[in-house]
Amino acid sequence: MAAALALTPPEADAFGQELDRIRADVLAERGAEDTRYIHTLITVHRALEAGGRAALAVSLLPPAWLAGTAMLTTAKILENMELGHNILHGQWDWMRDPAIHSTTWEWDFPTPAAAWKHTHNDLHHTWTNVVGRDRDLGYVAMRMSEDQPWHPVHLLQPLYGGPLLAPLFEWAIALYDLEPEAVVQGRKSVRAFLGDLAGMARKAARQCTKDYVLFPLLAGPSALPCLLGNLTANVTRNIWAHTVIFCGHFPLGAESFTEDEIEGESRGEWYVRQALGSANIDGGPLLHILTGNLSHQIEHHLFPDLPSNRYAEIAPRVRKLCEKYSIPYNHETPAHSHQLRRGPWPAAEGSHTRISAAVGTSSRSCAGPCMMPPPARPTPHRRPPRTPPSPRPELDETSAQRWRRAVAEAVPRPPAGATVSMEHCGPGKTTLGSSHWSMVFSVAPCPGCACRGHICERRIGLFDPTLCWPSLARAEGEQ
Repeated sequence: MAAALALTPPEADAFGQELDRIRADVLAERGAEDTRYIHTLITVHRALEAGGRAALAVSLLPPAWLAGTAMLTTAKILENMELGHNILHGQWDWMRDPAIHSTTWEWDFPTPAAAWKHTHNDLHHTWTNVVGRDRDLGYVAMRMSEDQPWHPVHLLQPLYGGPLLAPLFEWAIALYDLEPEAVVQGRKSVRAFLGDLAGMARKAARQCTKDYVLFPLLAGPSALPCLLGNLTANVTRNIWAHTVIFCGHFPLGAESFTEDEIEGESRGEWYVRQALGSANIDGGPLLHILTGNLSHQIEHHLFPDLPSNRYAEIAPRVRKLCEKYSIPYNHETPAHSHQLRRGPWPAAEGSHTRISAAVGTSSRSCAGPCMMPPPARPTPHRRPPRTPPSPRPELDETSAQRWRRAVAEAVPRPPAGATVSMEHCGPGKTTLGSSHWSMVFSVAPCPGCACRGHICERRIGLFDPTLCWPSLARAEGEQ
């Protein structure tokens, strides 16, 4: 993590504090304009899906098939990218609308929302591009970093990484979210795996029945072209999602990291890693909406729970801040975002240095195609190991006050009688964002709300969406 190593701990902390201020500004400003945006988007999505389904019902006529397939494809892209992905991140939970909430939304995808939120929100966004911790780094099946072990099967990445994976992306993600390798490694019980498999099978059966049985039967004489239109819409959506995700995580400039490099990572260093491990795609408003604003991948990884329509607004501030601290702000146009350049080490003789990320053949961290065995190279070219950090001191009074101010800026004041305390996450304890300190509250249930007094724990800014207020298993007044 060259950029992080170049920053002193105070500089990394200052970088994080300035990003916290950007976040606080957005939280203070969100309101009616954001509400109109998400409601308008849902209305457009429903109109496109209804129009597409209606046109495919008479799709024996070629113009109707083309129009219906185009509308249904666009509707599925909007639902998957700008709606499903972002709603399940909790970006709109602040509205308290049970119809647009991360705990109630079930998206048009075979993988159940709960399974995806675990692998994506909890694991990927916590350990972004950390080899051995972020399963999204190659999705277990591909080698996207030189720090990942090489196996002969990686020679086939140009075949299964793009031509096979992209059209079947929704089904690959459904299988991936089951975490089958965790069962082999003993990190997940067979019983839990079978339970998740049953849940995925039920969701997949509903998806297939809807698109490939129910609507084709309702189309009567147009059953076959309707089925083909639904299949085309799903495949096109899959290819689009695959392209956006790979171009945002694995293009030139996006770095990967080892567990040693993030040992003792502070909040500011976590921000640095998110910026280094992501890349933006330049484009206009339509491109941003169709990508779910994941074209602002850097801003999304810095602030995954902020409303996505705000990313374009804060992107210039984030970019200026990265320039201030000499942190690369990776961005490319769509024509170049799929290309990869030479990594930080010399490429093996005869190896290619510009490979398509869409087929998963290389990474910014690779000295050539990652499908090849790692070439021998002199020790000086290796990434220097990070010096083991000294034990983290106890949270001092000044830091505690700073965290309390951050909470006051980020969320409304807790209800009367609530107490605020600090808790160290400790070894082996997972918190979103990999922050070592959590702000915790003790609160009573809000009348008429969905919290029902449940107890949970979340890092500041990424609270459990089922709660009116962040709460914890232990508060100062209960100790």
